[in-house]
Amino acid sequence: MATLKEKRTCGQRCEAFGHFVWNSDEGTFMGRTPEKWVYISLYYAAFYVVMTGLFSLAIWVLMYTLDPYAPDYQDRLKSPGVMVWPDTYGEEQVEITYNTSNKDSIRKMAMCLEKFLAPYNDTIQSECHRHNCTKGKYFIQNSFSAPNHTKWACPFSQSTLGPCSGLHDPTFGYNSSMPCVIIKLNRIISFLPSNKTDESPYVHCIALEGDENIEKIEYFPTNGTIDRSYFPYYGRLAQPAYINPLVAVQFSLVEEKHAKIQCRVVADKISYQNIHDPYEGKVVFYLKALK
Repeated sequence: MATLKEKRTCGQRCEAFGHFVWNSDEGTFMGRTPEKWVYISLYYAAFYVVMTGLFSLAIWVLMYTLDPYAPDYQDRLKSPGVMVWPDTYGEEQVEITYNTSNKDSIRKMAMCLEKFLAPYNDTIQSECHRHNCTKGKYFIQNSFSAPNHTKWACPFSQSTLGPCSGLHDPTFGYNSSMPCVIIKLNRIISFLPSNKTDESPYVHCIALEGDENIEKIEYFPTNGTIDRSYFPYYGRLAQPAYINPLVAVQFSLVEEKHAKIQCRVVADKISYQNIHDPYEGKVVFYLKALK
């Protein structure tokens, strides 16, 4: 029968560990001579230097092949989304409900639109954009001719929105049954809304429910047109001063003063029937005026 291994004391274990760390008989430190420690240190130093160099080279090649101004692949978005302001977005739908006799309700809607339109102030736009764009034509730029190696961007002034600009009526119509909403088309780099050079995209709104409660719909700019000079968009780095063009829509509510409305941006290459993305090419919202 094998004998049991003799149990060592704590002092014996410490002595054995010290002997392992430095063996004076064989001149080794932790099992290796100083010469071997030099060789293994040089080996690992060279190994990590080579690995770091290969990794750095791979990153450099990757960054060299990337375009800093546009993504290599844009397979997620073929058609831009559409948004509406005031942005009273719920979990599943947009409900713009206000009370014409409640000052807090009116002010809430007005402040939402004021904050959104702040970058569109006429003075700010005239200072930031000093390039005269040709209306009705795509603004194709093949070079970075703007300051700081950027591209020019066309201005869009708040006053373009007419009665819905808030300049003449600071309540944006929410003190009555003639409220204004702002429609914005989201950005997609290098996107052109149509292959035709004589047609501009435009906003068109219809009542899905409560058509009898809408007496009139007006668009600003005229006909809800989004001028072609705002396309294409070249990205935030190339066009830091770019600002989305807007369309204001003013509704005249009558009778029960509520309706379910769909506003669509109409153009050849803007789809709106994607069941997986309810905001692609259009936006649906509820508009209701209380008293």
